[in-house]
Amino acid sequence: MSDRMGGPKRQDPEAEVALDAKGLRALAHPVRVQLVELLRTYGPSTATRLAARLGITSGNASYHLRQLGAAGLVKEDTERGNARERWWSSAHKLTSFDDAELPAQEPEATMVYLRSVAAGYTLRTQRALDEFPAMPPEWRDALHLGNSLLRLTPEEAKALQEELNSLIARYRQDDPADTVELPEGTGRVLLISQILPEPEAR
Repeated sequence: MSDRMGGPKRQDPEAEVALDAKGLRALAHPVRVQLVELLRTYGPSTATRLAARLGITSGNASYHLRQLGAAGLVKEDTERGNARERWWSSAHKLTSFDDAELPAQEPEATMVYLRSVAAGYTLRTQRALDEFPAMPPEWRDALHLGNSLLRLTPEEAKALQEELNSLIARYRQDDPADTVELPEGTGRVLLISQILPEPEAR
């Protein structure tokens, strides 16, 4: 099982956090999954700004950020913060969920976490579709929704995942902290990949 919130596995070990039981329990809340995603997508922010994006109170956002901080998933950005308002940033660029024992050890937290990630993907897809009428024609043409039903063994499914990660790694990765000038016409693209065993097949 693997969930890479942010793209394929990076070579830099500090860029990725492998979830353990503590981290999984900390992320077993839909608001916390969204907070980590916002910090990774848009860079450092405050509880007030993040709360406005999510439609929750700043106190609620602050509480969840502190819980994420205690688990080492986000950190306080002391260079930006002041006595009145704390800034937060993601501690890693992506999350891996590869421990095969965790679902059995933490079944409830596992389900809450995975459902929160899936709900976040659905929400981002809906937002993109809401923007579809206003997209430039070339970006409307680039938008793609599709699926393929395959017959694979578990080993083949894992190999397919590795091939996809390798393919994605060949393309320009997005980083909100990157100040490198990008080619004209470049835009942010969210790629969501899912390998879902069909219930009938099991």
